[in-house]
Amino acid sequence: MAQILPYIQIVLSILLIAGILLQRSEASLGASFGGDGASGGHFVRRGFEKWLFNSTIIIAILFCASAFASLLLSN
Repeated sequence: MAQILPYIQIVLSILLIAGILLQRSEASLGASFGGDGASGGHFVRRGFEKWLFNSTIIIAILFCASAFASLLLSN
């Protein structure tokens, strides 16, 4: 298991980077300081965007779990 774990982490990290980069950036600089920004309202994820958001969270949890398992198995 310890031999295959680095490859799992590489695949998960690539998927995590791709998932983050594919998401829509909804907060402009004005929105981060409490202003309305250019978006003009609340953004609701639907369809593929919601699936991408949820799968990115799951991949992030799996990456954290694999990093923790790597830490435990290294000793």
